[in-house]
Amino acid sequence: MTAPGTEPPDALASAIAHGAPAAPAAGARASRFADAARPALADTRLRRNLGAAVAAGRARAAAAAAEPADWEALRDAGRALRDAALLDLDTHLERLERAVTEAGGTVHWAVDAAEARRIVTGLVRETGAREVLQAPSATVREAGLPDALARAGVTVRATGLGDLIVRLGEEAPAHLASPALHRDRAQVRELFLRALPGVPPELSDDPAALAGAARTHLRDRFAGARAAVTGAAFLAADTGTAVLVESGGEGRMCVTLPDTLITVAGIDKVVPSWTDLEVLLQLLPRASAGDRMTPYVSAWTGVHPGDGPRAFHLVLLDNGRTGALADEVGRAALRCIRCAACLDVCPVYERTGGGPYGPVYPGPVGAMLTPQLRGVESAANASLPFASTLCGACTDVCPVKIDIPEVLVHLRGAVVESRRARPVPTPELVLMRGLAWTMADPRRHRLAVRRGTRWARLLSRGGRIRRLPGLLGKWTEARDVPAPPAQSFRDWWARR
Repeated sequence: MTAPGTEPPDALASAIAHGAPAAPAAGARASRFADAARPALADTRLRRNLGAAVAAGRARAAAAAAEPADWEALRDAGRALRDAALLDLDTHLERLERAVTEAGGTVHWAVDAAEARRIVTGLVRETGAREVLQAPSATVREAGLPDALARAGVTVRATGLGDLIVRLGEEAPAHLASPALHRDRAQVRELFLRALPGVPPELSDDPAALAGAARTHLRDRFAGARAAVTGAAFLAADTGTAVLVESGGEGRMCVTLPDTLITVAGIDKVVPSWTDLEVLLQLLPRASAGDRMTPYVSAWTGVHPGDGPRAFHLVLLDNGRTGALADEVGRAALRCIRCAACLDVCPVYERTGGGPYGPVYPGPVGAMLTPQLRGVESAANASLPFASTLCGACTDVCPVKIDIPEVLVHLRGAVVESRRARPVPTPELVLMRGLAWTMADPRRHRLAVRRGTRWARLLSRGGRIRRLPGLLGKWTEARDVPAPPAQSFRDWWARR
């Protein structure tokens, strides 16, 4: 879901102040993380701007977290609430369905993204609308709804400022909380002049002017909208209430003005009761944007005659979440409240940006969520758990205390196990099996060490090995290896 602090309503400063080249188009990534990250690593401007942006986010979040005297107690409470919701998820989902239905809404169940696309496309067709408003939502992107509606002949209007920018640029969001982080104001001006109807040619790159142009464009769309698609930050099971948090107010217009409101949310968004939000709505804004509170918290329950939409549909999406829930270690990832605090402290994300992680979930949250939702069969998804230094900075700032390194190490094990069943083993697995066979016998081990030492010393220059051959060359791409000593410890011990 869109985290608080996304694109302030009165300026573009936090969304586009730091310039960088455009991110890859949504859905374009199909390669391993290391390969997809190379263009970003080679772009010094991108690295400089990402560094400045995430440093500012870190400072704001740290200052906000230091204010409450009970911050650690709030984090403990948030962790307990999310764990309790997940452990009894079946019960809470049934309560949620009853509450929504009693309030006049309709609940739809989608086992995967394809079914969610079918359900939402059908609901939009029933309204007869040819244009749909879309509030910022990672779950909507995860289900591929914008593309599915476009194929059905429905125009999707992104209402969030950052989402509007990346949609016009046909690219993936660079950040969960600030989707247009990779665009500077000059790039946004050029994009608006090229792709936004009705923009005056004398438009300046002043953030206020750019924000004003976006508002003018969106206002007409809001007024005539017949249907809207949103996500939800939380779903209260006891009341059937959906909650959306944002800073610009676009989502609130989506949930109040159209005749038909369709909310798409993961089944992991359920919390047992409305009162649980007392804790979660304190944690989310401080961890996400360093705010004491979110400017706009919209909550809606079913339908009410004469007030708001006349039809409300809640689409509950599984799409791999049940499988993650069955994993005793991996289920911790479902505790995530999408604050994006882990992105701002991650040394890998700071250097690569969001593109290499895929079109939906960037940073550490994507490294642990995407492989669980999509599986680790593809090389691209299998590489994500390894896109981490395991430094633990993400765990230190997570408002619900997810041990992200523990989950990533667990997923790395799952990747290795999945490769064991292949009819043709990977080169890495062949190498590891050869090492295991060598080290299982003392004589083989001693012989390999002696011969390996001779070859290694031949490859060394000035006491360092700067390039190893074959697969071992991956190790020396980022570091030198000290040359081994002429005499091993075992030989020294034997002679003494």
